[in-house]
Amino acid sequence: MAVQSGIYKGVSAQDRAAERRGRLMDATLSVWADPGNRTTMTAVCSAAGLSERYFYESFTGLEAAQSAVLEAVATEIEATALAAAAAAGDESGRRIRAAVAAFVDLLLADPRKGRVAIIEAGAMPALRSRRTELLRHFARLSAEQAHEMHGKHRHEDELAGLLFIGGVAEVVTAWLDGTLDASAEQLVETASRGFLGLYG
Repeated sequence: MAVQSGIYKGVSAQDRAAERRGRLMDATLSVWADPGNRTTMTAVCSAAGLSERYFYESFTGLEAAQSAVLEAVATEIEATALAAAAAAGDESGRRIRAAVAAFVDLLLADPRKGRVAIIEAGAMPALRSRRTELLRHFARLSAEQAHEMHGKHRHEDELAGLLFIGGVAEVVTAWLDGTLDASAEQLVETASRGFLGLYG
């Protein structure tokens, strides 16, 4: 649906559409992350306080909204972890601990993000392949960090990246589901040791 032009109460049509899209994104995140509710367009619109007319202004359908949420969460995780690593200095132990801690802090601040990106997306056939691609992307980022530590690229770094990211995903899944009793500090320390052990 095309966005109507014009200024209303000092806000442009484009800004109003962007605000509605943001509300729909947050509503999709909330509804999708709740295992007790069925994720439907009606539920998302209700949570956002908007009609389906405005939903179709931003998305072609429910899967498109969920895909947009998945991409936004993955982008935030990457940016947050890389910024934390860069700010930690050159020592490899500090860099990896900072990156992992930033990721865990993000999940603590908003557990919905971890749930949809790591658990719920994997349960959707339409998004499962994209979730796999994102996990492999993060594995390559891990290999790049290892490359900086080693000073040269090794094929084994990519394999280790898959082991590291896959293991972290499984641990976070159990943690978010409540089947793993561990503190955030324990997660950070264990994951950091795992990374350093794989790339030592």
